Amino acid sequence: MIKHYTKYERARIIGARALQLSMGAPMLLKLKKEDLEKINYSPIDIAKTEYDQGIIPITIRRPLPGRLRE
Repeated sequence: MIKHYTKYERARIIGARALQLSMGAPMLLKLKKEDLEKINYSPIDIAKTEYDQGIIPITIRRPLPGRLRE
């Protein structure tokens, strides 16, 4: 697992997970109703919380430099 993501990779991971949540995917963490009301049930904020806890099942593949693409 990559420990350091660029800001673009982080945005892509959070955006993809937020889209999954908005389409009805189950949350990977347990949040109280008060916590969900505090963030207004925002899929982006839920995805950010999941990202910060490191439980999002999305990986980044970085191509190696110098490889020819076929």
